[in-house]
Amino acid sequence: MPDTTRDLSPRTSGNAARHPVVLAITGASGAPYAVRLLQALVELGVPTWLIVSGHGWRLLQTESGIANLAALREAAGGALFDRHVTVFDDGDRGAKPASGSARSSGMVVCPCSMGTVSAIAHGTSRSLVERAADVALKERRRLILVPRETPLSLVHLENLTSVTRAGATVIPAAPGFYHGPSGIADLVDFIVARILDHLDVEHQVGKRWGDVAEPSE
Repeated sequence: MPDTTRDLSPRTSGNAARHPVVLAITGASGAPYAVRLLQALVELGVPTWLIVSGHGWRLLQTESGIANLAALREAAGGALFDRHVTVFDDGDRGAKPASGSARSSGMVVCPCSMGTVSAIAHGTSRSLVERAADVALKERRRLILVPRETPLSLVHLENLTSVTRAGATVIPAAPGFYHGPSGIADLVDFIVARILDHLDVEHQVGKRWGDVAEPSE
């Protein structure tokens, strides 16, 4: 599990004034990405509507030792979590994220299982995660999917193509190495930084290309 104590300053006041970001955690491998992203949103003061699927909770337990909401709260900021995060049950399809009239800044599914990709691609809306993603597409809001699967079958590729055509952005959990990572936390930050960029959240997570020293000859 990556270090979640590093400073993310500067914390911009504009983040607190925006509409909430919907963050869904599903059952694909990649719990450290989800925890770090949630911690970053909390530290940066971004209002967040959190939905964790049943398989998402199993993932958090298996990969990050987070067995329940209390443990996730502590990992993602404690008192700051209480200030900025509203938690919704995945079985409640009548919750705010299920309605297009409840304004949001968009939605991220991180990590996003291939089952969730398929459900979004076909508009099944069987759970709050799926319905919230459907709402993001129909309202023309940002929808960012962070899949972690390998290899990819033709079914996976076609479903990813379908959601992209519908307006989603697919950010595979495939970090680069040009920034000279010194550990797992740097690889996690690489992906989280890209997600925050696509949400238009100001941050200082990870290194950008201009911050990377060019290799000596």
